[in-house]
Amino acid sequence: MITRLVTEEGLQKIKEELENRKTTVRQNIANSIKEAKEQGDLSENAEYSEAKSQQAENEARVAELEFMLKEVTVVAHNAKTDAVQMGSSVIVNFNGSKMEFKIVGSNEASPAEMKISNESPLGKGFIGKKKGDKVEIDTPNGKMKYEILDVK
Repeated sequence: MITRLVTEEGLQKIKEELENRKTTVRQNIANSIKEAKEQGDLSENAEYSEAKSQQAENEARVAELEFMLKEVTVVAHNAKTDAVQMGSSVIVNFNGSKMEFKIVGSNEASPAEMKISNESPLGKGFIGKKKGDKVEIDTPNGKMKYEILDVK
């Protein structure tokens, strides 16, 4: 069994998505299927085929989310430490630019939101470091140098 690490926020998002898919999304798809059936011949009914496809995708995602909930371990952020850890926000200097990343589990990672996985090269490089540390990280684009300005 693979244990996936998530923050409390990540766990909450998984639970909310699962609840939404089991209620609202299922109901909307059921309504679409009902309306498509009322149109008659199902063999050439594109709306029916699309609704059944959406239903299959939704049920697959529900199963995936339920499986995730069984294998996740919530990692609580320890505010008493000054080292970077899961759930930390880390402010760094990179090439003269100030950037802020949040360290999250791989399921929560969202580069667009500056949420990086603890398993990514950056995440691995930052974990355990403290304010003032300089970090050199091997990335696909070569070695990158960061200075940790603050850890929250």
